[in-house]
Amino acid sequence: MGKVVGIDLGTTNSVVAVMEGGKPVVIANAEGMRTTPSVVGFSKDGEKVVGQMARRQTVLNPQNTFFAIKRFMGRKYSELAPESKRVPYTVRKGEIGDIKIVCPRVKKNFAPEEVSAMILKKLAEDAGKYLGEQVTGTVITVPAYFNDAQRQATRDAGRIAGLEVLRILNEPTAAALAYGLDKAGSEVILVFDLGGGTFDVSILEVGDGVFEVKSTSGDTQLGGNDFDKRIVDWLAEKFLEDEGMDLRKDRQALQRLMEAAEKAKIELSAVSVTDINLPFITADQDGPKHLETRLTRSQFEAMCDDLLGRLRVPVKRALRDAGMTPRDIEEVVLVGGSTRMPIVEKLVEAMIGLQPNQNVNPDEVVAVGAAVQAGILAGELKDVLLLDVTPLSIGLETIGGVMKKLIPRNTTIPVRRSDIFSTSENNQNTVEVHVSQGEREMAADNKSLGRFKLYGIPPAPRGIPQIQVSFDIDANGILQVTALDRTTGREQSITVQGASNLSEAEIQQAIQDAEKFADVDRQRKEKVEKRTRSEALILQAERQLREVALDFGMQFARNRRQRIDNISRDLKDSLKENDERGIDQAYADLQDALSDLNKEVRQYYADDEEDDLFGTIRDIFIGDKEDDDFYDRGYGRGADRGNRDYDRGYGNRDYDRGYGREPDRGYGREPDRGYGREPERGYGREPERGYGREPERGYGREPERGYGREPERGNGRDNSYPSYDKDYSSRKPSKPSYRDNWDDEDDDWL
Repeated sequence: MGKVVGIDLGTTNSVVAVMEGGKPVVIANAEGMRTTPSVVGFSKDGEKVVGQMARRQTVLNPQNTFFAIKRFMGRKYSELAPESKRVPYTVRKGEIGDIKIVCPRVKKNFAPEEVSAMILKKLAEDAGKYLGEQVTGTVITVPAYFNDAQRQATRDAGRIAGLEVLRILNEPTAAALAYGLDKAGSEVILVFDLGGGTFDVSILEVGDGVFEVKSTSGDTQLGGNDFDKRIVDWLAEKFLEDEGMDLRKDRQALQRLMEAAEKAKIELSAVSVTDINLPFITADQDGPKHLETRLTRSQFEAMCDDLLGRLRVPVKRALRDAGMTPRDIEEVVLVGGSTRMPIVEKLVEAMIGLQPNQNVNPDEVVAVGAAVQAGILAGELKDVLLLDVTPLSIGLETIGGVMKKLIPRNTTIPVRRSDIFSTSENNQNTVEVHVSQGEREMAADNKSLGRFKLYGIPPAPRGIPQIQVSFDIDANGILQVTALDRTTGREQSITVQGASNLSEAEIQQAIQDAEKFADVDRQRKEKVEKRTRSEALILQAERQLREVALDFGMQFARNRRQRIDNISRDLKDSLKENDERGIDQAYADLQDALSDLNKEVRQYYADDEEDDLFGTIRDIFIGDKEDDDFYDRGYGRGADRGNRDYDRGYGNRDYDRGYGREPDRGYGREPDRGYGREPERGYGREPERGYGREPERGYGREPERGYGREPERGNGRDNSYPSYDKDYSSRKPSKPSYRDNWDDEDDDWL
C-alpha cells in the first residue's frame, strides 16, 4: 500500500499534509503554494486545469470554471437556497432531482462529486511527487455538521479520484488533533471553524492523548462567501442606482465583482478603508462603464450584522449540548481563513470571554490534523485515542409521519442502537423503513437518508409482528441500517448512501470518466512536452551551426550543416501544421544529424592532437624545440609563447587550421601571424640562423606548405621535417648524442 495523506477539502482552498518523522508536514503543490484553490476549469482547448491556473481564468471563462462546489455536495437541487445558485457557471436540476454542473466547453454535465474528485486527484498527485511514491490512501475532512449524505458524497469523490478513503474526519476534530497533539495536561477547548462555505463549532476535552468530542454544531450554508456576497450586492446596487445596469446579470461582471469583494474583505481585516476600482466593468451604447467606490470597515460590518447573528446560534447550542458555560472553556482555537476578520474575533471573545489562540495557522491546521489521523490509522502514531460524535440525530419515520430518534445528536461514535417496531395494518407482509436525519419532530422536515423494504412478514393482526431496526454508525460517521423480522429471522440491511445522489453504477461510470480525462490530460501533456522539446532542439541546432561556422569556417562540414538546416525547417513546418508523425520523424532525424556533426568536430580535434604528437617526436630527434626557443629569445619574448606562435605561423597544427580550414582566421584576419610576421622573425632579424642555416625551414619551403600542399594533411606533416642531407656541421648541436650516433637505419625508422 502506498502512502496515506490527510486532505482538507475546503470550499475555497484545499490543503494536503503527511506525517514525516512523527511530525505532520504540509505539502506544497506543483505551483509552490501550500494551499490549492478549490477551483476546476476547462480551457478553450478543452484542457482540464485545477487550482491556481483554473482560478486565473475565472473572469475570462466564467461558464467553464467551477468553484465553491463543496456547498453542492450530497444535496438535492430543491434544497439549494437562491443565493447558492447565483454563481457565474450554470447549475441545473438532474433527472432524479440531484445537482448537475454544466460545462459547455466539453459538453458534459458533472456531478459535484466528480468536480471535487478532480481537486482531490491533483492534491494526491502533488503529494506523490513530493513523497516519491504513489498516494493510495487518504483521510478527508468534512464540516462537523455535514449529514450522512454529504459525508457519503465526499467518500464517493475520493473513490472517483482513485483513492481509498480510510476515514471521514470532522474538521473541528482535526483542528483539535493538530492543536492538542503535544499537550500534556487536560483542558476543554472550543474550536470555532468558519471557512469559505461552512461553519462549525465543536467543544472537546483534550489531554494525555485522548480527544473526546463533547458536542458539535454548525451551519453548512454559512461561510466567508456569504460575507463576500454582501459586498457584491452592495456594489451591484450602487452601480444599478448610478448607471441603471444590474451587473449581476452579466457573468463576467459578476465574477469580477466577486473577486473584488473578496479582495476588499481581506484588506478590511488590516485597514479601516479600502478602494474598489473596476475599470471597464461593462459597456452600453454610450461607451464603457467603470466602477469606482470606497468601502469602510464599519460599512462592511453593518452589512453583515445578520450573518454575525447566525454565528452566535451554533456556539450557544454547542455549549448547551455539552452541558457547559463559557467559563468552562479554557482555550479557543480559530480555524478557517474567515476567522481573520476582526469582527469575528471580537464576537468570539465577547461570547466566550477569552482571547482566541493564535498559535495555529487557520488555513492549514485542519489538514495537519487529518495527517495526524492518517498517521494513527497507518500505525505511525501510538497512544492517541479519538472519540468523535454524530452531529445530527438519526431516526426513522413512524405512523403519522413522526420521526422516532434512535441516535440523538452528539452521541459518541462508533455506536449501535436498536428498537422494536411493528406493522400498522392487519396482515401487512411488507414494511418500509424510511431513515431520516435532523432535529425536527416530523420526518418530512428532516433530511431523508434513504428507504428500504423488508418483505415476507407472516400475516398477522396489526401490532403483532416484531421488527427490530438497528442503526450502526462507524468511525467515519457512515450509517448502516438493519431490519430483522424476529418471527421468521428474515433480515434486510443497507448502507445508507441513497442520499449521496450517485448510485454505484454512476460512481463506476464517474471513475471511468475520470480515467478517460486522465488519459486525455496525459496525451495533451505529452504533446506540449514534445513541442517544447522540438523547439528547444531547433534552437540548439541553430546555435551549434553558428558556433561551428565561427570556429571552423563556412566550408567545414558543409553538407552536414546544410542537412541540419533543412531538417530544422521541416521540424518547424511540422510544428505549425501539428503533424505528430512529422514532428517525431524530424525530431529523430535532427538528433542524428547533430550527433554526426559533433562526431566530426571531435574527430577534427583528435587529428590535431595526433599532429601535436608527431611534432613532439620531431622536436626530440632534431632539436627543433631548442632552436625555436633561441629565436624567441632573440625577439625578447617568452620561450613558450614564442614557440607556440612560431608553430602557428609555419609549423604544424595551427598553421594547418589557419590556412587549410580557416583561411579567414589564418590569413584574412591575421596576416601578420599567418605569413607576414613570422618570416620577419625567421629571416629579418636572424639572418645567419633563419636563412643561412635553415633556408628550407625558415623561408624556402614553408610558403609551399602554406599555399600549395598544406590541405593534404598527411603530406603536410612529412614536409615539415628538414632534409637530413644538409650540412649541419656549423650548427651548434642541441643534442650531440643523437647526431653523433645518427645512421641510415635511424633515418629509415623516422
